[in-house]
Amino acid sequence: MEDTARLRRQYLPVLEHQHDLIELTLHQLRANRAGRRRRERRRRNWVRPWIGRRRHYGMYDQLMVELWNEDHASFTNFLRMPPAMFDELLARVGPSITKQYNFYRDPLERMRLALTLRHLASGSKYASMKFGWRVPHNTQSLVVREVCQAIIDEYVDEVLVCPSTPDGWHAIADKFYQRWNFPYTCGALDGKHVACRCPPKSGSQYFNYKGFYSIVLMALVDADYKFIWADIGSTGSASDAQIYNDCELKECAEDCTLGFPDPEPLPDDNQDVSYFFVGDDAFALQPTMIKPYSLRGMTNDQRIYNYRLSRARRVAENSFGILANRFQVMLTPMQHHPSTVKLIVKTRKEHRTMVQSGLIFMDARRVHHHPHPTHHTHLLLPT
Repeated sequence: MEDTARLRRQYLPVLEHQHDLIELTLHQLRANRAGRRRRERRRRNWVRPWIGRRRHYGMYDQLMVELWNEDHASFTNFLRMPPAMFDELLARVGPSITKQYNFYRDPLERMRLALTLRHLASGSKYASMKFGWRVPHNTQSLVVREVCQAIIDEYVDEVLVCPSTPDGWHAIADKFYQRWNFPYTCGALDGKHVACRCPPKSGSQYFNYKGFYSIVLMALVDADYKFIWADIGSTGSASDAQIYNDCELKECAEDCTLGFPDPEPLPDDNQDVSYFFVGDDAFALQPTMIKPYSLRGMTNDQRIYNYRLSRARRVAENSFGILANRFQVMLTPMQHHPSTVKLIVKTRKEHRTMVQSGLIFMDARRVHHHPHPTHHTHLLLPT
């Protein structure tokens, strides 16, 4: 009995090893057979027949041609830009998005640009757009990324022109004083959560305090609702103060390398005051960042100060609202990877360089016009 047990203990590991080898061999044989079957399976179509009829029934070749020839106002509503601006944009980004012509397909750079602009303007999902545009959803995802990157590369040197001289900051501060009755303001700083789906293996990194997943667009806005600085891509779990404390803008403001003008007395006062940004309660009070007084125990002068500061600060919120309502892809959770969301947000922000047509400024004046006359009031700055 002892010899039998000893032999069993001796040969049992060998038998188990042989069994594992047999199982591994069978698994490899099954995988090879499945691979051969996949390779041998012939595609039924190079492209689905109804997609192949895009040139005859697709949205670009039918509806957009009609709008272009008959109704420029509807064309502008459809793509959020008039035909002339579309041609200008195509002339600049067309070489970057044009593919090589071959026997099977045309480059279609005009349709690629139009499809991207429509996706950004409407926020429609790829799965629903593929039937009207007759473009597969996976192709749309590639097109949107490529076109957005091309727009960013083309306009990167023309947007977000942050002043670097005292005269530049003076011009911004003068507009804030003229339009919003708040002197020495070099910009309104605020953050916006851009909703997106939860990225894989990210846990709660992108989950914000509002209860959804997002990336943060933090921007500095002038009195005319234009972005002059922006930070895009911070995770939704980060607060506005945390993002600002880690950004280059705060570092330059503290190092006095932004080119702010020298401190000057306030109107009807003789005490020098530094130029500053305006923010909400999320930011810490600093020489270059002012915020409202606490709501508890406010005096009448402090209440007036909070009202004036709120008028100056809300241009940032209004700018986000104008941007999101014009390009409604930012109104719904984006079903993209965070890297694509960053491209989309940058593209929409860079579109503000094309406001020469008056589209966005016209909307800003119509929506945010203050109905009451402005009364200049001596401002009490927090200490």
